[in-house]
Amino acid sequence: MINRFQIAYRNLLRKKARTLLTLVGIMLSSWVLVSLLGFNRGYEHALNRDIDNMGYQLMVMAKGCPYEAATMMLQGGTGLRYIEQSMVDDIVSRPEVDKVTPILMQAFFDPDKGDGCGIAGYFGVEAATFPAMKPFFRFRQGGWFRDETAAEAVMGFEAAELEQREVGDMILVPEKNVQLKVVGILERTGTQDDGTIFVPLKTLQKISATDKITTIGIKVKKDADSAKLETALYKLPDVQVVSFTQVKQTIMKLVATARVMVLSIAIIALLIAMVGVVNTILMSVLERLQEIGILKTMGAMPRDIFILVWTETLILCSSGGIAGIGMAFVFARLSDILVRRILPYAPGGELVAIDMKLAFLTLAVIVVVGLLSGIYPAWKAGRVRPLESIRSEG
Repeated sequence: MINRFQIAYRNLLRKKARTLLTLVGIMLSSWVLVSLLGFNRGYEHALNRDIDNMGYQLMVMAKGCPYEAATMMLQGGTGLRYIEQSMVDDIVSRPEVDKVTPILMQAFFDPDKGDGCGIAGYFGVEAATFPAMKPFFRFRQGGWFRDETAAEAVMGFEAAELEQREVGDMILVPEKNVQLKVVGILERTGTQDDGTIFVPLKTLQKISATDKITTIGIKVKKDADSAKLETALYKLPDVQVVSFTQVKQTIMKLVATARVMVLSIAIIALLIAMVGVVNTILMSVLERLQEIGILKTMGAMPRDIFILVWTETLILCSSGGIAGIGMAFVFARLSDILVRRILPYAPGGELVAIDMKLAFLTLAVIVVVGLLSGIYPAWKAGRVRPLESIRSEG
């Protein structure tokens, strides 16, 4: 076995330039293949993580309840519609539900502020359940209120800037003449939460003179049937269901389409490299017809010649594959940066995720496809007729 590998290795070194070019082709193909496979996996995982970090996947609210209370007020709406807080217990008992959080949305008008800034949006939330729905929240100052009946508030980044408030300052709830102490200011999120003021649910219910809520946020268990849960929720009286799962499914369909395109590019690159393998091995066989003929006259069987030539293919593919995968590991960070430059709205986290499992899978693909490519040159070498090859001029 050692002698066969030594012979195959020396045969490849006879035409160093051609062998080197073939190795470079295989190396680049394996680099592209493992990087694209790593991108497929990393992008999908990062996207899933970002979508899951959005918090609740379902929202239950009263029929006709708007998403933006402030918008409704500016358009002359008559008031929010409410649902009973007891509905939270009905929903949380369902097997598909992981977590729920009740929310009371209120909009108050401040006549002293103009230029579209006269509406203040308040969210009554539970500090025990709401933060788990918004894991991406980060505090610039302070933290969440701890007492569910405290006269305290957590301000979104833009709300705090507009009001020019810091932790420890007091804010006045428009229309109600109620003061709240600012205990936390959030970092910018780039969402509507930046302009929201969060208040303990019971406190806002007291201020608004209601014991009801406007919305229930629902986080579904990872492997649960969200469609089944949606169907069950639609049967609840006088509510409507807004699903972010459908948005996620649409995004994942787009990702699946992109995956097909990416893999098509990888397959084309792989096929180009394999054409180079066939060319290199076949030319090597044609240049050594006389040697192969002599080996056969000395007793070598077609099977021995076939394995010898196939060993050359194995050395080429495995060496190029290992080198390409090594380059993919070395330049993974650079690939990640380049992808982010091309995709400015890419999800957070690692986009090109390459590990040893993926590396071995890629190497296996390269070697198997390479050995399949080497079947014809090896078969042709095994069929060489000794007398005709020796008489030829080589």
